[in-house]
Amino acid sequence: MKYCSHCASKLTIKIPADDSRERHVCEACGSIHYQNPRNVVGSIPVYEKQVLLCRRAIEPRHGYWTLPAGFMELGESTSHGAARETLEEAGAQVEMGPLYSLLNVPHAEQVHLFYLAKMTSSQFCAGEESLEVALFHEHEIPWAELAFPTVKQTLEWFFADRAAGLLEAGKGFQVRSRDVLPSERI
Repeated sequence: MKYCSHCASKLTIKIPADDSRERHVCEACGSIHYQNPRNVVGSIPVYEKQVLLCRRAIEPRHGYWTLPAGFMELGESTSHGAARETLEEAGAQVEMGPLYSLLNVPHAEQVHLFYLAKMTSSQFCAGEESLEVALFHEHEIPWAELAFPTVKQTLEWFFADRAAGLLEAGKGFQVRSRDVLPSERI
């Protein structure tokens, strides 16, 4: 960031009064430009015993498989964003369940949130950002072709919790969470 989005003056990097971090500051109009993590929201869409995955038609990780997910938009909740991304990328209507996993990805300036979701029908189709979309049983998951460590971790947790019966109605579970390190590349 070089110029102020409010007045177009050149920005300086300094610690503003009453702050403890360096920020982009406009000396001309006084605006402080904060850069904060972006939320990536998605779902684990399930139809019967299968999980719906999308093969990416965009970078990064073009051609690799992922859960339907993308950046949260202004004016929407995380669960609404996850449902929107599922419809846009996989053409699937879902009933959103609870938040399932929250993964911090500080090196990418992102937080990934995945919700449990039940597909309302077996209908789905590839959206603009997907080459193809398919349902997979656990043993069919293309583990070596998953796009992101957060997707792999979420699916591992999901299948382990499902096998342990923790996802059954009324059982309750804790939201899974951890930090993803820069060294965790697929």
